[in-house]
Amino acid sequence: MEKDMKKKISIGVISLIGIVTTIKLAMIYYNANFNPYALSSFCSINDFIDCDGIAKTPEAQFLGIPLAYWGLIFYSFVFLMLFAPKLKNFKLLKFLEVFKNPLDYIASLGLFSFIISMILLCLSLFEIKKLCILCAFTYILNLLIGCIATDFKKGGFVRSIIQSCIDFMDAIKIKKYLIAFIIVMLTAGGALAYTRISFVFAPQVKRQLEFKEFMHKTNEYAVEGNLLGDEDAEIVIQIFSDYQCPICPVHNIMMHKLAKEMKGIKIVHRNLPLDTLCNPYLKHPFHKGSCLNARYAVAAEKQGQLWTMNNILFENKPQTEQAILLLAKKHGGFDLLQLRADANSVETDRKIRDDINFAYKHGINGTPSTIIGDQVYIGVKPYSDFKKWVKKLGAKRR
Repeated sequence: MEKDMKKKISIGVISLIGIVTTIKLAMIYYNANFNPYALSSFCSINDFIDCDGIAKTPEAQFLGIPLAYWGLIFYSFVFLMLFAPKLKNFKLLKFLEVFKNPLDYIASLGLFSFIISMILLCLSLFEIKKLCILCAFTYILNLLIGCIATDFKKGGFVRSIIQSCIDFMDAIKIKKYLIAFIIVMLTAGGALAYTRISFVFAPQVKRQLEFKEFMHKTNEYAVEGNLLGDEDAEIVIQIFSDYQCPICPVHNIMMHKLAKEMKGIKIVHRNLPLDTLCNPYLKHPFHKGSCLNARYAVAAEKQGQLWTMNNILFENKPQTEQAILLLAKKHGGFDLLQLRADANSVETDRKIRDDINFAYKHGINGTPSTIIGDQVYIGVKPYSDFKKWVKKLGAKRR
């Protein structure tokens, strides 16, 4: 008995430490995903040791529930098990009598959670390539809880798992506990289904799923010509792109889909090449080749083929004039001699310079960016947010 008491005290202390740690992890998770004004946490030290960075990844949740919350549930349950023999004497907690061997449950759960922890550690190191030191600390706590709770002289973890299964089977033989168990499982299943579908606690996963549709190379919503949307639309969307920007193709496909699904909008393309060859606001080279690409987009517009060239450039990201001309020839429909002449004209340079000046005048210094009315957004919103944005302004579904 004295030995069991020492075990319970040790496990209780470790569980309390685990509860405090997971509460802190939950706060980090909240700040990383819901608080745009939050400062970096103390455990975001560099590119590798970065708790905030991990909290923003899809791997930071399971079934729509943050892993920190799962950890909090685990440590709270362990703590509850320690007092089960006494708490079962209270009428409302009489159900705790089904846990005949609390330490075996704790040992089994400790082992199970440690195995999961090792899987998470592998994901962290080899997939995300970052380490959360607070998470790693809880992995050690999980192992300690399991090792302290089990009795290695009497079969260790194997005996604890077997005994836990026997206790569980005995419990559900009692009708009222079987019914209660079914109700609890159905309730938990419904709650998890909701969190998994809505991702109310995991916005980073929802964002990734929304962007996934637009991550492929080919634009299935592509249009030809110079017009994207409705000619006489009251809602004019100005987009700013750099053809060498890695995320701009995603934004581009979103805009094409938006024009296909919503009526009453017109999308106007402006060039914002982040290349020192034509952008006087930049001090260092960034997206090399984007000035050249922008010239050919402007030249193609003169032939009524702006969005045609737009898609050619985004899908292939050519770096030389020869590569662009070969792609234009392969596509067909271009006067190549005129295209080259227009691309290298003073008028085209002026058009690109005007677009760049217009962007910086409106506080835009990055791509992709969007202006609707007097509202400016730098970056890429989830597609659903763009739809909500234009709907508020009066756009309707086609």
